[in-house]
Amino acid sequence: MKRVEMFDCPFDVASMNETVELIGERIASGTFTQHVVVNVAKLVHMRKDPRLAAAVRACDIINVDGMGVVWGARMLGHQVRERVAGIDLFDELLGLATRQGIPVFLLGSKPEVVEKTVIVVRERHPGIPLAGWHHGYFWDDEEATVELIRRSGAKMLFVAITSPKKEVFIERWNEKLGVSFVMGVGGTFDVVAGKVSRAPRWMQQSGLEWAYRVIQEPRRMWRRYLVTNSAFAWMLLKELVKSSAWRRSSGVGRRRNENGGGQ
Repeated sequence: MKRVEMFDCPFDVASMNETVELIGERIASGTFTQHVVVNVAKLVHMRKDPRLAAAVRACDIINVDGMGVVWGARMLGHQVRERVAGIDLFDELLGLATRQGIPVFLLGSKPEVVEKTVIVVRERHPGIPLAGWHHGYFWDDEEATVELIRRSGAKMLFVAITSPKKEVFIERWNEKLGVSFVMGVGGTFDVVAGKVSRAPRWMQQSGLEWAYRVIQEPRRMWRRYLVTNSAFAWMLLKELVKSSAWRRSSGVGRRRNENGGGQ
């Protein structure tokens, strides 16, 4: 799997199938794996939050989730074939867990949301070995929740907590969780439980999922997306200008050398 870098953030250039296959191989070998997906908002926040940046960089697999990042990477010359959306990867991995009998633990969201998520997951993946689940309001006794996960025998852990809390939590406890694979899934449980609907396919492919979120929750989301999208556009513009200037400079240098200049 090829790893490239953009805005001081590494990410892996991989398809959904390649990602699932690699995760399955690492779980089978007992290799502890931290996974994260990177979208526009996370790239922007990493610039201001060193702890979040360090947690993301420490991950073993970093997928691109978000068409904005895919397009930005392509504009900067990276050959990114597709996005690997966290919510889609979550479902693919639940399928893998069902087929291979890999115990799963679900952590995060409100009690009623995670309980509804368990019901839906069991309906979609009959026979899935769910080792346990717990809501996301455990910060007063964090160590006890970690021990609960460890004792459950789970090998896959999905953490549905907002950034940067989930990345920092995963980085802080990592192998102490006792699992082979851990992935932050943000608001995925809300979607699975039906609390929030996902954007239509055409909006996902057009990079307009953020707009759909704003339509659903305008008072809470409009400022967040206005700020992060604008910041990302500015970051990308500066990087494109810098890359263009570097290419022009390199081109001039090559021509001088070819023509025997500078002697």
